[in-house]
Amino acid sequence: MSLSELYSDRILELAGNAPQPGRLAAPDASARKVSRVCGSVIEVDIQLENGVITAYGHDVSACALGQTSAAIVAEQIVGTSASDFRSLRDAMHAMLRAEGAPPNGKWSDLRYLEPVRDFPARHTSTLLVFDAVVAALEKIESAQPLGASGS
Repeated sequence: MSLSELYSDRILELAGNAPQPGRLAAPDASARKVSRVCGSVIEVDIQLENGVITAYGHDVSACALGQTSAAIVAEQIVGTSASDFRSLRDAMHAMLRAEGAPPNGKWSDLRYLEPVRDFPARHTSTLLVFDAVVAALEKIESAQPLGASGS
């Protein structure tokens, strides 16, 4: 597969119709991730209640692959538990870097990104949104007092 074939019609459709949720006015945490390889940037905001993501916002300046990942996350993340999102992030890393299976269920559109596996230089931009959300979750959890229940 050539690099131009990587950008399938479905990838371009998802990226081109990406929801633009904007930033949250009062997030519980925010995180910014940058791909040094291509310059893609994402900033995410989340709100978390009882271990479940209740609100999400982002600002994305990325290639079609990063936009596609972010679009799917923006569409599906609210209502996802922090632990389930971490599992999703791990599944995406495994899919691209270790021949893992693509996610399924409400995350099944991420399967369209499986061909990225053959282009290591594109892994970081594809994974930015997942790493940014987990970084925001870690900020929330590190701010909780010892003994507090959470995710």
